Amino acid sequence: MHNTPVNLSELPIYQKAIEIFALSQSISLYLNEDLAALKEDGSEDNNIYFSGDIIKHSVSLAPEIEKAERERYSDRKYRHIASLRRLTHMLYKNSYRLEKSNSNGKDFLPVLRRELKKFKKLQHNWMLTL
Repeated sequence: MHNTPVNLSELPIYQKAIEIFALSQSISLYLNEDLAALKEDGSEDNNIYFSGDIIKHSVSLAPEIEKAERERYSDRKYRHIASLRRLTHMLYKNSYRLEKSNSNGKDFLPVLRRELKKFKKLQHNWMLTL
């Protein structure tokens, strides 16, 4: 965050993206403790990949906001906005997949979805200002 311009780091959508990343990372670490163990037949729990995906998608939110903010041309700006929408959608989708996992950490997934819902509202307002 030390390389980001001051005005960008003050944007509510950017701050929420950072919060979502931190929350996703915490949830994934918590879930991984339960999902990392091998099953009785020696196979791994496929849900462990979804826990990694929520980190992968959430870490990309803030950079996409930054790219959209810095972009001069509207068509390129809207590509970053579309990417941001896809990332948000994938985070929702993977949170529902993880909720079916055999872990106590799945209780935190509704918290993530509530934050994503707030993020979507911020995203809508932010798009109107671009």
